[in-house]
Amino acid sequence: MRSSLSSGFGALLLMVVLACGAGAWWLWVPSTLTQQVAEVSIEAGTSPKEVAAAVARSGVPVNATLLYLWFRLSGQSRQIRAGSYEWSGQVSPWQILQKLVRGDESSGSVTLVEGWNIRQVREALRKADKLKPDTAQLSDAQLMQALERPGVHPEGRFFPDTYTYSKGTSDTAVLRRALRAMDSHLASGWVQRNPKIPLQTPEQALILASIVEKETGQLNDQPEISAVFHNRLILGMRLQTDPTVIYGMGTRYDGNIRKSDLTTDTPYNTYTRDGLPPTPISMPGKAALHAALHPAPSKALYFVARGDGSSEFSATLEAHNRAVNKYQR
Repeated sequence: MRSSLSSGFGALLLMVVLACGAGAWWLWVPSTLTQQVAEVSIEAGTSPKEVAAAVARSGVPVNATLLYLWFRLSGQSRQIRAGSYEWSGQVSPWQILQKLVRGDESSGSVTLVEGWNIRQVREALRKADKLKPDTAQLSDAQLMQALERPGVHPEGRFFPDTYTYSKGTSDTAVLRRALRAMDSHLASGWVQRNPKIPLQTPEQALILASIVEKETGQLNDQPEISAVFHNRLILGMRLQTDPTVIYGMGTRYDGNIRKSDLTTDTPYNTYTRDGLPPTPISMPGKAALHAALHPAPSKALYFVARGDGSSEFSATLEAHNRAVNKYQR
């Protein structure tokens, strides 16, 4: 009798061990997907049972009922987050739940580059992977209306940076983040500005920063270039900067700027008009914003490109002409 009980207990123990082993195997060992990529979108309020079914339908080789039981037994079923998820290669039920609980959504990113104009920004958004192109058919005016900035020119309003987003995010959401980022950088910079600069408003600072950004990619030269423009504004001299002329030419610009372009009046031609242009001409980065608000202590009124990316600065026209002869003629 005792031997029979021992045999029965041993058999039961063996069955338990085998069941645990099978469960651990199912839980931890990854299986190969039935397709290259499995995608699942989970809306807020979706039940764990519906999540398990959606994962099984997506191409992940897992039994929906068993997966749901795993969600429940883990104690984490209520921690599953809404979002868009991707799996590729191989995946196990344990990995599935961890991704869903972490909210490790499939994502993309788009980089907005310093010095870009609004056309380049919108083109980058149009080409961005996994981003919903809600603004693609909007005019610039309609775009700013959608961003709750009606009547504001879109140029220079978005902070250049790399923005990540979950799959299916609207491009409006990305632009709104970039808009708020520029607002934040400009506001904080304005508070800390050099009090002696002639700029009267943050808007003027943004416009000047956009010009500085287009004039040079050399960060070390930006404060000095800013000083040239500040000095000219103080003296009532025209800024005479080619990037504003080019911006005013729009699609007519073919890569060359001619003497006739410098004399053709547009709102952005700083050879024919006094002061700053009416709007920014590009997206300034953080360094250009700082340079516009903190110009170098300099008496320079002129600068010319040396040909290596840097600039030669001069305080007099005579010295400037010598620099032009040296570096450009």
